[in-house]
Amino acid sequence: MFRGNHPTRVDEKGRLKMPADFKAELQGGSEERQLFYITSKDGKRAEIWPLKAWEEVEAKLAKIPNMNPAKQKFLDVTSYYGQMAEMDNQGRLLIPQLLRESAKVGGKEAADVVVFGKQDYLEVANREMFEAELKAAPLSMDDQAALAGLGL
Repeated sequence: MFRGNHPTRVDEKGRLKMPADFKAELQGGSEERQLFYITSKDGKRAEIWPLKAWEEVEAKLAKIPNMNPAKQKFLDVTSYYGQMAEMDNQGRLLIPQLLRESAKVGGKEAADVVVFGKQDYLEVANREMFEAELKAAPLSMDDQAALAGLGL
């Protein structure tokens, strides 16, 4: 289970150095190949899914009829931004170029990012843009009431 925030950088080549806490969680004591599906649902933030967790999403999608427009939109956007990736020996992942540019998480120069644990996957956002978004739309009392209605 991924949780918390670990600020880091994406280098000028588009490689994210995996924060140590998340790297340890991903490896779980194993030294075998670490495969991921990196994608986005909106082009503003990169999502890093361990391949096994992404395959669970795909299994759920397979149960939805292909003619479902929401399924098709989801597949379009996650395929457009998505690529398979493997963690290198230094614990880095290459963020796909299209997604780096769209989410402003690296490119010609290094970028400061935040890496959030989102339970089953990690989310990477441009730090400056995320902080501005957080200030513009903080967790409101209505949000908290909605969560309380869901049992939180």
